[in-house]
Amino acid sequence: MPAVLSAPDTRLREWTTAQARPRERLDYWVGAICEAFLEMDCSSSAADHFNGQLVHLPLQRLAVNRVQASTQDVYRTPAAIAKSKDQPFYLITQIEQPWLVKQGGRVLQLRPGDTVLVDAAQAYELHFPHSVTCLSVQMPRAWVGQWLQTVDLSHARVAHREQGWGAMLSALSLQLGRQPELALQMAPDWLEAQFGALLAASMEPVAHRNTSGSGDLRARAVALMQERRGETGWRADELAVQLQVSVRSLHRAFTAAGETVMGRWREERIAHACELLAQPRLAGLHMAEVGRRCGYADASHFGRDFQRVMGVTPQRWVRDRRGH
Repeated sequence: MPAVLSAPDTRLREWTTAQARPRERLDYWVGAICEAFLEMDCSSSAADHFNGQLVHLPLQRLAVNRVQASTQDVYRTPAAIAKSKDQPFYLITQIEQPWLVKQGGRVLQLRPGDTVLVDAAQAYELHFPHSVTCLSVQMPRAWVGQWLQTVDLSHARVAHREQGWGAMLSALSLQLGRQPELALQMAPDWLEAQFGALLAASMEPVAHRNTSGSGDLRARAVALMQERRGETGWRADELAVQLQVSVRSLHRAFTAAGETVMGRWREERIAHACELLAQPRLAGLHMAEVGRRCGYADASHFGRDFQRVMGVTPQRWVRDRRGH
């Protein structure tokens, strides 16, 4: 059923109702949902002229899905749950139209940009009265447990688009929802860490009374980052092991200071790059070598991170510093 898109990475796949006859498109769509997601039922008032497209991109532990389709109602029933091997979570953000979620006796009226976390181990309903244009991120249950203290709830959780860290989670989801291929330009572990940190920050905010110890943990983490800033393949979970804390505690410490672990790690590496580029004796170093000494295995990744932090390319930064 799935067809490979003309993209630089064949992990990006597409299901589209254009492959089916008009009267068979809704049935095709239900099959696509079950293949790409999990067992669900779906109905639509636009069954006679239904259209849908699903773009799927697996990362390492997560999977990013962009869904565009006609109006529909999706049902996760007890019977479907019983037939499912896995019971993941789905982080869903509708891009253009209001919609609603029903789970555990609660009804959530959601606006475009609001982000909701739905547990596939519990029956739920998703109602899209207008149309569907959304990002749905599949998150394994064990992975969610690394980020949230409370995993099993009977109802869906929401991060509102204008409230605190929910605004950043919304921005990330909306951007990937509009251009899922952007995920191909990011390191999968980095992107997954961003989702995890923002999920924890927006849906389980840090209590102010607990932030004093977080500052000490953050200071120790930054010191260790500075020691390891020349290493490649760095991971937040390895840092947490060295600090003898959980990954969740590590990310919460940075969230309390208005930062993310990976964001601070990027800044430390780029600060080291600036130190190297400012040394006259190293003026002959190729930019790829500077990046390598700062932990970047890929020169283009180094260039993108440098420009993100400093606002200019490393070459321009050097020219401006030398007055050329």
